[in-house]
Amino acid sequence: MNISSNILKECLKNVYFINGTAYAGKSTMVRMLARKHNMIECGENYHHELASKAATVEAQPNLSYFKTMSGWQEFINRTPESYARWIEGTSQEAAEFEVAELIRLSASGKRIIADTNISVESLKEISDYRRVAILLSPQSMSANRFFERDDADKQFILRQIRAAENPEKTLENYNACIAKINSAEVFGHFKNSGFFTLYRENAEKDTREEVLAALERHFGLV
Repeated sequence: MNISSNILKECLKNVYFINGTAYAGKSTMVRMLARKHNMIECGENYHHELASKAATVEAQPNLSYFKTMSGWQEFINRTPESYARWIEGTSQEAAEFEVAELIRLSASGKRIIADTNISVESLKEISDYRRVAILLSPQSMSANRFFERDDADKQFILRQIRAAENPEKTLENYNACIAKINSAEVFGHFKNSGFFTLYRENAEKDTREEVLAALERHFGLV
Protein backbone atom coordinates (compact mmCIF):
# COMPACT_ATOMS: atom_id res chain seq x y z
CA MET A 1 0.00 0.00 0.00
CA ASN A 2 1.31 3.42 -0.95
CA ILE A 3 -0.23 6.46 0.76
CA SER A 4 -0.06 9.71 -1.21
CA SER A 5 2.06 12.47 0.33
CA ASN A 6 -0.86 14.93 0.46
CA ILE A 7 -2.76 12.50 2.70
CA LEU A 8 0.24 12.04 4.98
CA LYS A 9 0.80 15.80 5.19
CA GLU A 10 -2.77 16.28 6.34
CA CYS A 11 -2.49 13.48 8.91
CA LEU A 12 0.82 14.87 10.20
CA LYS A 13 -0.03 18.58 10.12
CA ASN A 14 0.37 18.87 13.91
CA VAL A 15 3.78 17.15 13.96
CA TYR A 16 7.08 19.04 14.20
CA PHE A 17 10.29 17.19 13.30
CA ILE A 18 13.89 17.63 14.45
CA ASN A 19 16.63 15.72 12.63
CA GLY A 20 20.40 16.13 12.27
CA THR A 21 23.73 14.80 13.47
CA ALA A 22 24.70 13.35 16.84
CA TYR A 23 25.56 15.63 19.77
CA ALA A 24 23.66 18.55 18.23
CA GLY A 25 21.02 18.77 20.96
CA LYS A 26 18.06 17.10 19.24
CA SER A 27 16.84 15.14 22.27
CA THR A 28 17.28 18.12 24.57
CA MET A 29 15.30 20.44 22.30
CA VAL A 30 12.49 17.92 21.83
CA ARG A 31 12.19 17.59 25.59
CA MET A 32 12.29 21.34 26.25
CA LEU A 33 9.77 22.19 23.52
CA ALA A 34 7.39 19.47 24.67
CA ARG A 35 7.43 20.65 28.26
CA LYS A 36 7.16 24.36 27.53
CA HIS A 37 4.42 24.10 24.91
CA ASN A 38 2.50 21.08 26.21
CA MET A 39 3.37 19.00 23.15
CA ILE A 40 3.49 15.23 22.92
CA GLU A 41 7.17 14.31 23.25
CA CYS A 42 8.43 11.68 20.81
CA GLY A 43 12.01 11.20 21.90
CA GLU A 44 14.72 9.10 20.31
CA ASN A 45 13.41 5.71 19.13
CA TYR A 46 9.81 6.59 20.02
CA HIS A 47 8.70 4.03 17.44
CA HIS A 48 10.48 1.16 19.24
CA GLU A 49 7.43 -0.34 20.97
CA LEU A 50 5.50 -0.62 17.71
CA ALA A 51 8.51 -1.91 15.80
CA SER A 52 9.30 -4.52 18.46
CA LYS A 53 5.79 -5.93 18.03
CA ALA A 54 5.47 -5.79 14.25
CA ALA A 55 8.93 -5.92 12.64
CA THR A 56 9.97 -9.19 11.01
CA VAL A 57 13.34 -10.42 9.80
CA GLU A 58 11.97 -10.80 6.26
CA ALA A 59 10.36 -7.36 5.96
CA GLN A 60 12.71 -5.33 8.21
CA PRO A 61 16.10 -7.10 8.27
CA ASN A 62 17.96 -4.07 9.60
CA LEU A 63 15.56 -3.40 12.45
CA SER A 64 15.71 -7.13 13.22
CA TYR A 65 19.53 -7.24 13.25
CA PHE A 66 19.73 -7.70 17.02
CA LYS A 67 17.65 -10.86 16.67
CA THR A 68 19.99 -12.35 14.07
CA MET A 69 23.47 -11.21 15.12
CA SER A 70 25.80 -13.75 16.72
CA GLY A 71 26.52 -11.45 19.65
CA TRP A 72 27.66 -7.99 20.70
CA GLN A 73 31.23 -8.59 19.60
CA GLU A 74 29.93 -8.97 16.04
CA PHE A 75 28.04 -5.68 16.41
CA ILE A 76 31.00 -3.62 17.62
CA ASN A 77 33.50 -5.13 15.15
CA ARG A 78 31.69 -4.47 11.88
CA THR A 79 33.49 -2.34 9.31
CA PRO A 80 32.52 1.35 9.13
CA GLU A 81 31.00 0.71 5.67
CA SER A 82 28.87 -2.16 6.98
CA TYR A 83 27.81 -0.11 9.99
CA ALA A 84 26.82 2.86 7.82
CA ARG A 85 24.74 0.63 5.51
CA TRP A 86 22.97 -0.80 8.55
CA ILE A 87 22.22 2.67 9.95
CA GLU A 88 20.82 3.81 6.61
CA GLY A 89 18.73 0.66 6.24
CA THR A 90 17.45 0.94 9.79
CA SER A 91 16.39 4.56 9.24
CA GLN A 92 14.51 3.65 6.07
CA GLU A 93 12.67 0.78 7.76
CA ALA A 94 11.98 2.77 10.91
CA ALA A 95 10.45 5.65 8.95
CA GLU A 96 7.32 3.59 8.26
CA PHE A 97 6.90 2.80 11.96
CA GLU A 98 7.54 6.44 12.84
CA VAL A 99 4.83 7.67 10.48
CA ALA A 100 2.37 5.04 11.72
CA GLU A 101 3.01 5.98 15.36
CA LEU A 102 2.74 9.71 14.63
CA ILE A 103 -0.59 9.24 12.85
CA ARG A 104 -1.87 7.30 15.86
CA LEU A 105 -0.74 10.03 18.27
CA SER A 106 -2.17 12.77 16.03
CA ALA A 107 -5.67 11.52 16.80
CA SER A 108 -5.37 13.36 20.13
CA GLY A 109 -5.35 16.69 18.31
CA LYS A 110 -2.31 17.84 20.29
CA ARG A 111 0.87 19.14 18.72
CA ILE A 112 3.71 16.62 18.56
CA ILE A 113 7.47 17.17 18.55
CA ALA A 114 9.56 14.27 17.22
CA ASP A 115 13.25 13.42 17.37
CA THR A 116 13.36 11.70 14.00
CA ASN A 117 15.66 9.81 11.65
CA ILE A 118 13.27 10.15 8.72
CA SER A 119 15.35 11.26 5.73
CA VAL A 120 15.17 14.84 4.50
CA GLU A 121 13.82 13.55 1.18
CA SER A 122 10.90 11.84 2.94
CA LEU A 123 10.32 14.83 5.22
CA LYS A 124 9.81 16.99 2.15
CA GLU A 125 7.05 14.61 1.08
CA ILE A 126 5.21 14.34 4.40
CA SER A 127 5.83 17.74 6.02
CA ASP A 128 6.88 21.30 5.15
CA TYR A 129 9.59 23.86 5.88
CA ARG A 130 7.92 25.35 8.97
CA ARG A 131 7.59 21.97 10.68
CA VAL A 132 11.11 20.65 10.17
CA ALA A 133 14.40 21.73 11.75
CA ILE A 134 17.90 20.34 11.30
CA LEU A 135 20.41 20.52 14.16
CA LEU A 136 24.07 19.99 13.28
CA SER A 137 27.35 19.57 15.13
CA PRO A 138 30.89 19.19 13.73
CA GLN A 139 32.25 15.68 13.31
CA SER A 140 34.82 16.32 16.01
CA MET A 141 31.94 16.74 18.44
CA SER A 142 29.42 14.19 17.14
CA ALA A 143 31.96 11.40 16.75
CA ASN A 144 34.81 12.04 19.16
CA ARG A 145 32.54 12.75 22.15
CA PHE A 146 30.10 9.92 21.44
CA PHE A 147 30.77 8.03 24.70
CA GLU A 148 30.91 11.11 26.93
CA ARG A 149 27.15 11.25 27.38
CA ASP A 150 25.44 9.55 30.31
CA ASP A 151 23.33 7.38 28.04
CA ALA A 152 22.57 3.80 29.11
CA ASP A 153 22.78 2.37 25.58
CA LYS A 154 26.09 4.05 24.81
CA GLN A 155 27.61 3.01 28.11
CA PHE A 156 26.49 -0.57 27.45
CA ILE A 157 28.30 -0.51 24.10
CA LEU A 158 31.39 0.89 25.79
CA ARG A 159 31.36 -2.01 28.27
CA GLN A 160 31.16 -4.48 25.36
CA ILE A 161 34.15 -2.78 23.75
CA ARG A 162 36.16 -3.02 26.97
CA ALA A 163 35.32 -6.73 27.11
CA ALA A 164 36.68 -7.36 23.59
CA GLU A 165 39.81 -9.39 22.96
CA ASN A 166 41.57 -6.22 21.84
CA PRO A 167 39.71 -3.28 23.43
CA GLU A 168 41.91 -0.55 21.94
CA LYS A 169 41.56 -1.86 18.39
CA THR A 170 37.83 -2.43 18.86
CA LEU A 171 37.30 1.10 20.21
CA GLU A 172 39.27 2.51 17.28
CA ASN A 173 37.09 0.57 14.86
CA TYR A 174 33.84 1.57 16.54
CA ASN A 175 34.89 5.23 16.60
CA ALA A 176 35.53 4.92 12.86
CA CYS A 177 31.96 3.61 12.49
CA ILE A 178 30.57 6.62 14.34
CA ALA A 179 32.75 8.97 12.30
CA LYS A 180 31.45 7.35 9.10
CA ILE A 181 27.81 8.06 9.89
CA ASN A 182 28.72 11.62 10.95
CA SER A 183 30.97 12.28 7.96
CA ALA A 184 31.38 15.51 6.03
CA GLU A 185 29.16 13.98 3.34
CA VAL A 186 26.35 13.32 5.83
CA PHE A 187 26.80 16.79 7.33
CA GLY A 188 26.66 18.40 3.87
CA HIS A 189 23.54 16.44 2.94
CA PHE A 190 21.73 17.87 5.97
CA LYS A 191 23.15 21.35 5.50
CA ASN A 192 22.06 21.53 1.87
CA SER A 193 18.63 19.99 2.45
CA GLY A 194 16.84 23.33 2.20
CA PHE A 195 15.39 23.01 5.70
CA PHE A 196 15.90 25.45 8.58
CA THR A 197 19.27 24.57 10.14
CA LEU A 198 21.03 25.41 13.40
CA TYR A 199 24.72 24.64 13.99
CA ARG A 200 26.22 23.81 17.39
CA GLU A 201 29.81 25.01 17.41
CA ASN A 202 30.72 25.05 21.10
CA ALA A 203 29.91 22.11 23.38
CA GLU A 204 31.18 23.95 26.46
CA LYS A 205 28.80 26.89 26.15
CA ASP A 206 25.21 26.42 27.29
CA THR A 207 23.13 27.56 24.31
CA ARG A 208 19.94 25.66 25.14
CA GLU A 209 17.75 28.73 25.70
CA GLU A 210 19.12 30.40 22.59
CA VAL A 211 18.44 27.36 20.41
CA LEU A 212 15.03 26.86 22.01
CA ALA A 213 14.04 30.44 21.17
CA ALA A 214 15.20 30.02 17.56
CA LEU A 215 13.18 26.81 17.17
CA GLU A 216 10.11 28.43 18.74
CA ARG A 217 10.28 31.25 16.21
CA HIS A 218 10.83 28.86 13.31
CA PHE A 219 7.97 26.56 14.32
CA GLY A 220 5.67 29.52 14.97
CA LEU A 221 5.16 28.57 18.62
CA VAL A 222 5.64 32.16 19.85
